[in-house]
Amino acid sequence: MKIFLDTSDVGVIKHHYQTGLVDGVTTNPTLMMQAGRNPVDVISEISSVFSGRGYHIGSISAEVVADSAEEMVLQAEQYHSIGENITIKVPCTYEGLKACRELSERDIKVNVTLIFSLNQSILAAKAGATYISPFIGRCEDNDIDGIDLISSIKRVFKLNSITTTNILAASIRSIDHVNDSYKAGADIVTLPPKIFEEMYKHVLTDQGLAQFDKDWKELNK
Repeated sequence: MKIFLDTSDVGVIKHHYQTGLVDGVTTNPTLMMQAGRNPVDVISEISSVFSGRGYHIGSISAEVVADSAEEMVLQAEQYHSIGENITIKVPCTYEGLKACRELSERDIKVNVTLIFSLNQSILAAKAGATYISPFIGRCEDNDIDGIDLISSIKRVFKLNSITTTNILAASIRSIDHVNDSYKAGADIVTLPPKIFEEMYKHVLTDQGLAQFDKDWKELNK
């Protein structure tokens, strides 16, 4: 069971990395460019955050944006040269799957993203993907049961002894999405930082702490 952060904010990543609970990051080049940042520079910074723990180098998904498999592979080579913890994110398209096959044959980790069906996950696994990313929230936006999709993928992978492709639940919008994804068999969930922060909060925990604090003050009067 692993947790990735779905963000390109290096400061936020550094903050949560200190918990020792974050296993990787998924990024979005569009958001980086909108923020006026060069995606290669941002990925390099994120990669260096995870390089500090030695045994826990993490997985940093760097997304390629191109029309052909050849262009995707060229972009992937630039990202991969940053460090061993870089995973190349490609779309589940004809060209994306071609790129996945070529990269995986070079032992480069690939995250096939924008998965919305079982058949897409089968093709991605066959192409050698290290991770496949079913999009739970976007599935629900289109009247597709994203949690059931994860269950179906998990069942088919188990029946066919597919052990090298991890199910990475994405497009997470709530704590329930997190819990239900793990219940359905997801290996990894990638979370917006806000939802990661919500995971360790509970009103009863707050009430308990307030009571402990009150009792401690009474004992030390």
